[in-house]
Amino acid sequence: MVAPDPVDARLLAVLAESGRAAVHEIAQRLGMDPREAAMRLITLSGSGLPLLVGVECDPNGVRRALANAAAYGNYMGGPPSGPYAVHQSGPHPVQQQYGPQGPVSQPFPAQQPPPQATWGPPQSAGWVRADQPQPKPVVSRTGKIGTALEADSLEGARLTIQLVEVVDPADFLFTAAGYKLAEGERAVVVHTEVTNTSQIPYTSLPDMYLVLVTKTGETVTKAPVSLSSRPAHKLGVQPGETAGGHSVFVLPDETQVIQVRWSVRPEVDLNTLVWTVED
Repeated sequence: MVAPDPVDARLLAVLAESGRAAVHEIAQRLGMDPREAAMRLITLSGSGLPLLVGVECDPNGVRRALANAAAYGNYMGGPPSGPYAVHQSGPHPVQQQYGPQGPVSQPFPAQQPPPQATWGPPQSAGWVRADQPQPKPVVSRTGKIGTALEADSLEGARLTIQLVEVVDPADFLFTAAGYKLAEGERAVVVHTEVTNTSQIPYTSLPDMYLVLVTKTGETVTKAPVSLSSRPAHKLGVQPGETAGGHSVFVLPDETQVIQVRWSVRPEVDLNTLVWTVED
C-alpha cells in the first residue's frame, strides 16, 4: 500500500487517538474544511485501511422532515439532527414587513403608538425613528497591512481581524523550524489577530480560509505546518478575547503575492476581507 501524504497521515493519527470521532471534530482539530476531511477519510477507507466512515441520525426526526417536505413541497422541519450543522449567513437577506398590515380606518386614532425604538437624544444626529428607513452602516472590507477590518462569523459573532505582518520571503523561519523547501520554492508567513467584539463565541479556526492571492488571480492555501518561533492560531476566540497567530504558505519562488484574503467560508461572500500587499 502506498504511504499516505502528510495531511492523510495527520488525519489518521488524530483518528487513531480516539478510535471513534465525528468528521467535523477531527476537521476542527486539524484546522481543515470538514468536507475535505470527509472526502480524504472516505478515500482512505476505500484503499483498504481498517476504518469506516459513517453517519448517524435521529430516525424519527428524519421521517418527520420527509413528511413535512411531502406536505409543503419543501423542508419545513427543525435543524439537521446530524453532528455537523451548516449555518446560513452572508448574502441571504431576511425579508421583514414593517408598519401596519392594512389601511387605517380612522383618520385620527385616539392613541398613536410610540416609535418602537430610538437611538440617541431626540433631535440629535443619532436619533432615528423605527418607522423610518434606517441607513445601513458602511463597513470597509478592504485595507492594507496593519488595517483592522470587521466581519461576522457563521454563528453571528462580530469579529475584528487585523493583518499585522506579512513576512515574504520567510525561508529563514521555515528552515529554522526544521522544514525544508524544495528547489524553486519560498515560504511566506502571515501574522493576523482576531478580536471577538460580541457576546457570541467564535468556534472556528481563525485562519481556516485565509489565502494568498497572486498577480495571476490564483489563490494559495496555507501549508499544514507550524513554526515554533511563530505560533499558529488556536481553535476559537471567546467573547472579548483577542487571539493572534501565524499562517505559513509555500509557493513558487517567482510567484508575486498581491493580496491576503480572509473568509468565513471556502468561497468569497459579503464577509470576505481583502488586504493589499504592496511591493
